[in-house]
Amino acid sequence: MSLDQYYLLGRSGLRVSPFALGTMTFGIDGPYGAWGSSKEAARAVFDRYLAAGGNFIDTADLYQRGTSESLLGEFIADGGRDRLVLTSKYSYNLSERDPNAGGNGRKNMIRAVEASLKRLRTDYLDLYLLHTWDRITPAEEVARAFDDLVRAGKIRYAGLSDVPAWYAARVQTYAEAHALAPIVNLQLQYSLVERGIEAEFTSLATNLGMGITAWSPLASGLLSGKYRPNSDGDAGRLATGAGKSLSLFTERNWKIVGELEAVAGELGRSMAQVALQWVLTRPGVTSVIVGATRPEQLEDNLGALDFRLPPELLRRLDEASTPPATTPYTMFGDRYQASLHGAAVSDRSSAYAPPIQVAVG
Repeated sequence: MSLDQYYLLGRSGLRVSPFALGTMTFGIDGPYGAWGSSKEAARAVFDRYLAAGGNFIDTADLYQRGTSESLLGEFIADGGRDRLVLTSKYSYNLSERDPNAGGNGRKNMIRAVEASLKRLRTDYLDLYLLHTWDRITPAEEVARAFDDLVRAGKIRYAGLSDVPAWYAARVQTYAEAHALAPIVNLQLQYSLVERGIEAEFTSLATNLGMGITAWSPLASGLLSGKYRPNSDGDAGRLATGAGKSLSLFTERNWKIVGELEAVAGELGRSMAQVALQWVLTRPGVTSVIVGATRPEQLEDNLGALDFRLPPELLRRLDEASTPPATTPYTMFGDRYQASLHGAAVSDRSSAYAPPIQVAVG
């Protein structure tokens, strides 16, 4: 596998790299400024990604309050726009006194895409995503508005990020029923320590034609070995930011980190490379979003494309990180399937979305 080995995104003709370049840290003057990078550092990472053959760029109007988009617009203006799959997202309110400058409704979607296009210095986005479910806007409104933007030439494809599975299914089936532009992408958090999407989204994506792009595959640096537990079970080296706020420092997660470190040591690979390789090989995943503040970080991440996890080591990581099944998913395992079908069921199934083989007698 290599960065210039491209994959179809969902049920579409859009070809993307296995790693997308996440640009949340491009800039130092927004809400993520503490983790941001200067214009010069961002440009170095951007150039290295493109030089390696990457074509999938991920940003959002929220990232550094538009600075990420503005910097990308400057970089892209130097040439090469057409070879890029440029992605942005909308949902968050950047004008606190205007209730319609946030959320997922048509008014904000159109306002936001126009603003993003100006900052990015382009006439169109290859992929435009709803960033986060607002609990209000009907799925039908989102599907219709996305279709309008496709027909107007403002965007080429549409996707959803961080929405409930039922909502994604509703948007997609409504679009199918009314011959609207389909949803081709789901952007969701996925890593060895965050496997919640396996309960619904993997099967949803594969059945309804949506490719998954995984964000935070290194769990805010936890899976890179950046943090270590001390005698109290907390982080021995704790930086302010996402690690603490996302409550990543748990006994379960430290056990996963320990197994990851052991596997990485046996392979002679960095922990980050092994963690990324694990996500790359998961069912339904088309691309994994990686971010870096220095080219050296990106270079190490790209090393995840150079190898495959042996089955035995993959099994160890799976066993260390599999979350406990919850209702109703406990009903879908081998025991109940055998009772349903009156036959032996393949032991390849999992507690979540089992690929079942049955031999009906």
